[in-house]
Amino acid sequence: MAAASWYHRDISRVVAEDLLAKAGRDGCFLVRDSESVSGAYALCLLFQRHVHTYRILPDDEGLLSVQTIQGIQAKCFRTLPDLIGAYQQPNNGLVTPLLYPVHRPREAADEDSDGEDGRGGHVGSAVPAGGTGGSAGLGAPPVRPHISQQLQLRLQEQVHSSPASDFMGFMAEYLTQHLQLDLEALRNGHLQLRHLSTALVTACRALHRRIDLTLAGLETLARVFDPPASPRSPAREQVRPRGLIPPSDPDLELLLSKISAVNHLLSSLEKKVLRSLQETVSRHNLALPSLVAPPPATKPLAVQRFEVKVGKSQRVALTVDVELGTVAITKRGSGSPEETIPQDKIVQLIKYQSVQSKVRLVYDREPQKSLSKDFVFPSARKREAFCQLLQLMKIQHSNLDEPDLISVYVGTWNMGSTPPPRSLASWLTSRGLGRTQDETTACIPHDIYVIGTQENSLGDREWVEFLRASLKTLMAIDYRVVALQCLWSIKMVVLVKPEHERRISHVHTSSVKTGIANTLGNKGAVGVSFLFNGTSFGFVNCHLASGSEKTHRRNQNYSDILRSLALGDKRLSAFDLTLRFTHLFWFGDLNYRLDMDVQDILTHITKKEFDILLAVDQLNLEREKNKVFLRFREGDISFPPTYRYERGSRDSYMWQKFKTTGMRINVPSWCDRILWKSHPETHLVCNSYGCTDDIVTSDHSPVFATFEVGVTSQFVPKNAPGTSPEPLACIEWESIEVIVKTASRSKCYIEFHSYCLEEAQRSGENTSQSCDVPGFLKMGWSAKQLPVLNPILPDLEYLGDQHLLLSIKGVESCESYGECCIAMRSMIGSMAQQFETFLFHRGEETGSMRGWMKVQVPKDRHSTRERLYEWISFEEEADSPAADTPTCPKPPLRSRPHSLPEAASSYTNPAYFIFEGLP
Repeated sequence: MAAASWYHRDISRVVAEDLLAKAGRDGCFLVRDSESVSGAYALCLLFQRHVHTYRILPDDEGLLSVQTIQGIQAKCFRTLPDLIGAYQQPNNGLVTPLLYPVHRPREAADEDSDGEDGRGGHVGSAVPAGGTGGSAGLGAPPVRPHISQQLQLRLQEQVHSSPASDFMGFMAEYLTQHLQLDLEALRNGHLQLRHLSTALVTACRALHRRIDLTLAGLETLARVFDPPASPRSPAREQVRPRGLIPPSDPDLELLLSKISAVNHLLSSLEKKVLRSLQETVSRHNLALPSLVAPPPATKPLAVQRFEVKVGKSQRVALTVDVELGTVAITKRGSGSPEETIPQDKIVQLIKYQSVQSKVRLVYDREPQKSLSKDFVFPSARKREAFCQLLQLMKIQHSNLDEPDLISVYVGTWNMGSTPPPRSLASWLTSRGLGRTQDETTACIPHDIYVIGTQENSLGDREWVEFLRASLKTLMAIDYRVVALQCLWSIKMVVLVKPEHERRISHVHTSSVKTGIANTLGNKGAVGVSFLFNGTSFGFVNCHLASGSEKTHRRNQNYSDILRSLALGDKRLSAFDLTLRFTHLFWFGDLNYRLDMDVQDILTHITKKEFDILLAVDQLNLEREKNKVFLRFREGDISFPPTYRYERGSRDSYMWQKFKTTGMRINVPSWCDRILWKSHPETHLVCNSYGCTDDIVTSDHSPVFATFEVGVTSQFVPKNAPGTSPEPLACIEWESIEVIVKTASRSKCYIEFHSYCLEEAQRSGENTSQSCDVPGFLKMGWSAKQLPVLNPILPDLEYLGDQHLLLSIKGVESCESYGECCIAMRSMIGSMAQQFETFLFHRGEETGSMRGWMKVQVPKDRHSTRERLYEWISFEEEADSPAADTPTCPKPPLRSRPHSLPEAASSYTNPAYFIFEGLP
């Protein structure tokens, strides 16, 4: 079906306005899908350098009408082309007639450069006629596709999670070449579909051989458990059904007979084995072993010893006993500890940023007196291991019912369509190259494991059980499955410790295809989201388009996934995916390459000059241009490129690939990545980021990252509710200024969402508006137009963990011009505080917002507590006192929140310069 050129499907508002701005003529128009109403459309029209957007809504009967100004009677149309044709005439309620259609850009071919994509052709999207129908073009009658075309579309729609591209190839060939012959035979009265039978026999040839082997094995096993035959007993009947002809005849009836035999054997074999074993036990009076093995006990952590320096030259040993909850300091050469510090006396742990191997321990020696000591470890890795052990010791000995801090493991691996090795120990324990776990902490089990794979040829359940068995062997813990989401060979498994299973809720899964024409799942993404108590998590595992020259296509894959993944709270579905979760992790075979000659790349890898290579890494370059992964973070890369190795070794890269079309070069690259984005003023620390060096079955090396994540629990007020009215906290706004990238003059309102509010709230229309700078709209709201928000609980401890999500929406279209997130913690107080942040929409930076607000908390609800992760902080060398310096008691130094936006001087959006009156 031909699609009208003015229909641009699901492009964003920003892209639509850019296309109209480039056209530049009054009366230019296009139609796109509405972002605010499912099944509706948005008519975008350029007039006097401004874009006017009108909603096209379907009624209950599927008739379409345009929402225009009051006083103009709405007209209804059966098809979208009919509507557009009518509004090309004047005096229809639009600012100008529809004169010049802006054509949809031609789409580049979607073929995969490496030939990895499955079969399939490009499927164009037709203009919907009403709510559901289709239309061939402007003013043209609907055209019914040929039945073979309809069936081909159905075939592609049905291939949801099957990597059986060869079988689908046979079926696609039948639909395109032989279906017509069977239709002709059917018209002539022949009921046998000869060509379909031939296609099925050809497709099932391999199944014949496999069933023969399986059937022979099952018959042999069945004979083992047959009762012994007596000389007088008649010959036993064969299991194979009577009349089964030799397997050399490739006939469908033979195949069905074999399948019937396998079905019979499988259904009867378990009963036969059970009966045989029971007879053997009773005959020989044997004792049966217990079928239920006791669960393995969690491995106790061994006492760890660290050799460190104190002062300039003195050497001591620090002994950490997590189970006992003590840190012992022993001088070199001494047999007994000089000092033993219980965990409840440790007040603070301060990491030096200038000296990565140095830490200060602050602890109470006597009432009202604290002592601090500086220790220098042999390496930064040893310091991190010491800090992790102390953190774990604090967690184990805390009296909290719910955790403040959990550890999350994220792994990604393109398995290259090859079974994994027997052991994944190095991958699951973060050992190998890069920033890896120290041996003293490598086998500490994480609370959550999230494992993403691409080109995974194993069955779904087989892969899950293999991972669970691997973790059980390594950690002696039977991890529970939270979610398994698959799209063909792209899989994601989320596993959690048994004690956390009850803390997981609101699990959602989703997948998006980005293969050929976005209909095949050999490329795409799978997603999982859930709540851990009060903290929301999102995980996306993707496999993007391959090939060095496909950077733009990868960017488009990212945008399609961001727009289409249905994860998280449905009430937040209008918000950018990256704002819906407290923490969002995005990983997989992103396939971004290095823009450098292959020989130069190999030379830099040999010299371990990774910084030079990272400067030409396509993902880094695209992120710098704000094309993808806006405001995401990634750990420092200190490991070699993970692709494209020679299988069976990690000694050399196999960068040449010979194809029928000639030799193709796949330069070594960091294709496999792990990134994350968090709400502001939350706690997340990346403790490791690296790859293995001993798993060699694929041309990709597995990549891992581990995270320390602060979490919140269901808050229980300390004050029991009484008969008197509860005091209310309130969120008050003094003013808000917004600048958005748009050519529209539409009035806007602000929508406020938060888990701490009973329901979403909205402001009045903006009171001030200017568009002095072309392409940008500046708006303002005063306190009168902004609502006073009352959280459901007034306690400081509760409100300090909450966030507000704001969306700027057009009054006419109800579509978002941008969304943002504001942390309430730093806004709490009696005086208004200034905030400043970015606006995002569908993965793009669309503007900025700043204003003044305050969160007022009742005086009797000011109590709070220190979180377990807040006793570790960072400090520069210049601020440090001498070792063994007594310190006065003072509030612990809080570590700077790891997800705060950068300083305003680093902003790249032109909207920030407009705030300051700059051109």
